[in-house]
Amino acid sequence: MSRFIVLEGGEGVGKSTQAALLAGALGAVLTREPGGTSTGEDVRNLVLDRSHRHLHARAETLLMLAARAQHVEEVIRPALEEGRDVVCDRFSGSTLAYQGYGRGLELGELAGLDAWARAGCEPDMVVLLDLAVGAGRRRRPAGPRDRFEHEEDSFLERVRAGFLELARNDPARWRVVDASGSVEEVADAVAAAVGPGAR
Repeated sequence: MSRFIVLEGGEGVGKSTQAALLAGALGAVLTREPGGTSTGEDVRNLVLDRSHRHLHARAETLLMLAARAQHVEEVIRPALEEGRDVVCDRFSGSTLAYQGYGRGLELGELAGLDAWARAGCEPDMVVLLDLAVGAGRRRRPAGPRDRFEHEEDSFLERVRAGFLELARNDPARWRVVDASGSVEEVADAVAAAVGPGAR
């Protein structure tokens, strides 16, 4: 039976690296948000562009959810219906953590909008890669930072706390992995959390 597995976490925790390693081990479809489709990648470029620093939180949210709706219908749902596993770098948890806990939008309203956008598609498992904000910043390569990487530490601390609260509130679905180790150590912990086929 196919599984939909999402990796979540703040800036610099290593989600992209770990998602690629996990998808390779599982032979899964690897995708990301925002992105995953041509439409989603256009949205990604827009919302991460620092020239749009005054983008309102509601507008940011609606763009993210538009990309998610297209992503679900074009990539995620078809792959699952074909019996393939899907590993996604970010999904609904990021909306609640970033736009809810981080930006201060009402969580119940966000959850309702997100549920409408994903139309019944939800992950079987969410692996939260948890890392202190300062450690995540130190991991980022030199060079220009995107809109979210450029946020104040206080915003990123709210996002991290939000992710941890989401995990506490849904222990049946979420697993928290300490992301402070080496790539190999974290990959082993992710594989242990995911279970069969992940090694």
